[in-house]
Amino acid sequence: MTIDNAVVDALANATLGPHDKSVPPTAWGETVRDFLVAEPRMGAFATPLLTLDRGRLDSNLAVMADWAAAAGVALAPHGKTTMAPQLWREQFDAGAWGITLATLWQVQVARSVGVSRIMLANTAIDPVGLRWLAGELGPDFECYCWADSVATVESMNDILRDAPAGPPVRVIVELGAPGGRTGARTRAEAHEIAKAVSAAERLELAGVGGYEGALAHDRSAAGLDAVRDYLADMAVLHVELADEYPGHAVVTAGGSAYPDLVVEQLAGLADASTTVVLRSGAYLVHDDGFYAGISPLTAPAVEPGLRAAMHGWARVVSRPEPELALLDGGKRDFPFDEGLPVPQQVFGGSLPAGSHVSALNDQHTFLRLPGASASDLPVGSVVRLGLSHPCTAFDKWRLIPVLDDADAANPRVVDLVRTFF
Repeated sequence: MTIDNAVVDALANATLGPHDKSVPPTAWGETVRDFLVAEPRMGAFATPLLTLDRGRLDSNLAVMADWAAAAGVALAPHGKTTMAPQLWREQFDAGAWGITLATLWQVQVARSVGVSRIMLANTAIDPVGLRWLAGELGPDFECYCWADSVATVESMNDILRDAPAGPPVRVIVELGAPGGRTGARTRAEAHEIAKAVSAAERLELAGVGGYEGALAHDRSAAGLDAVRDYLADMAVLHVELADEYPGHAVVTAGGSAYPDLVVEQLAGLADASTTVVLRSGAYLVHDDGFYAGISPLTAPAVEPGLRAAMHGWARVVSRPEPELALLDGGKRDFPFDEGLPVPQQVFGGSLPAGSHVSALNDQHTFLRLPGASASDLPVGSVVRLGLSHPCTAFDKWRLIPVLDDADAANPRVVDLVRTFF
């Protein structure tokens, strides 16, 4: 199960232009491939800018692949994090079982680049999308979608009733929990869903799944207990359904916050008839905010561990007050939903102790400089920002430069990653 290398390679034939934010005008009209041959430097790009670090991407890939293999679980990284086929290919090359996605449109994007196994961690009741999916299934493509109610199963039946004949759609029964997101609230409800799926002509019961990240937002004792209890309930549900509906089953859970608890509670279910699938997505890029604080695999607490492989870069465009600098990046450029950017270093000036971002506007960052003078960070200085939450960083960029070393003064750009949002 993999991806079409020829299609992904062809992304390098795309022509650069003003539609590619912050790409230098001197590159407009060139293909990505030709532009990279000249070994451009980051300094050739305009600000604001989002970049990836090649060395840290490689390290994060290896850390997660090795950890999952040692734990005995398969990895289906959540592709919605990056929506970047080039990065999906790297995850497949590192041993991924499949790619997870969140919408039928995202599944269509993945199929356009030949992804052959997809976990749609969502329902599939959009009529246009589900009919397309039913017609796409075949020997070279398998896809799993979710159902958390009998009504969902009935909707799928209605949509598929007049669809062309083909393989059944594989359905994961989604278990939720009170206060969580989607998912059946009790195992009894989950059993009713499984019964409905099993009785449906065009559907096939494929296992159980869910998302534990909605039940906690930290690693407090109460949060960890809530996640553990939920995952333990999922394990019981799997055993119950496996007894009633023999055959191969998938058990799937896991974001990037509690993969250790998923392994603790579910990895023991893996055997010849059960595949346990972890769906972490943020690990590849990691961050300097939410995931750095909650992931059990963050370096340097764990070595080798996950390190932030994405950074924002923004230029000082105004110093209206001694303790305030305005940067040329904002909400349209950098994530802010799980914490504001964090100033890390500067080229062309110095960052006073206690420097921090207090707010973002659409196109500006408010950088506070306690005790600074107007000369400490002059107009034109470029600040590197640590970012939080890769899921809402990638969606702001169509093309992202990959640097050989983000810690260097003017790093070389070794690749350009195309996103599809």
